[in-house]
Amino acid sequence: MNRHSFLFTLICLFAVMQVSYGQFNKNVVIAHRGAWKAQDIPQNSLASLNQAVEIGCHGSEFDVHLTKDEVLVVNHDRDYFGLDIESSTYQELLAKKLPNGESIPTLESYLKEGMKQKKTRLILEIKPSTAKKERALKTAELCVSTVKKLKAQKWVDYITFDYEAGKLVGKLDPKAEVAYLNGDVAPAQAKKDGYTGLDYHFKVYKANPTWIKEAQDLGLSVNCWTVNDEADMAELLNQKVDFITTDEPEKLFEVIQAHE
Repeated sequence: MNRHSFLFTLICLFAVMQVSYGQFNKNVVIAHRGAWKAQDIPQNSLASLNQAVEIGCHGSEFDVHLTKDEVLVVNHDRDYFGLDIESSTYQELLAKKLPNGESIPTLESYLKEGMKQKKTRLILEIKPSTAKKERALKTAELCVSTVKKLKAQKWVDYITFDYEAGKLVGKLDPKAEVAYLNGDVAPAQAKKDGYTGLDYHFKVYKANPTWIKEAQDLGLSVNCWTVNDEADMAELLNQKVDFITTDEPEKLFEVIQAHE
């Protein structure tokens, strides 16, 4: 292969990468547990993920727990139809079905489904452990390992209420986007500890009105949860937050359109 052919091949490969990974939707909308409410779809299901993709959300948020036998599964609450996830095996959880007939998704199955498209990012929430602090760190470690194994880094951003788990993610994957959820850490400290974003309840920003600008000035992204009221959505758009997490992404799209 001569020099010109080699350069042409490199340019083509770069173009393919841009097409593959450079087309995520550019909007503020993060569907909380997927887009489920308008169509009465089970939360955190593959169907709610696909609905978030269908309506054009920038991101679809989902929650990850670790079972007794160390399988990562996607569900919001610590219990799944009466079964405590941390003290149940994956096989025990399979005995229960979501209302649409789906089984509880594993993290691997959720990521594989999400990687079938290149428009909506996958916002992975690492859930804290109610048993041991070390278990949340183990969950974080296994989440990063699974994402790397599937080569899903381009799709996945991380969020967590567990401050140490989020710091660990940043160490395990220095290129990862990691945002803290709890709302009790100022922007400068979060930045110092390796976080790339704040993802606080919108009332936290009301109580700390300088934090949005402070965070963005530091290069941190700013997300707000869980925003379902139109007036709150409009106020946050006026403050130019980076993302808004909502149970009603369809409503947020309407507010965005009216705001433009």
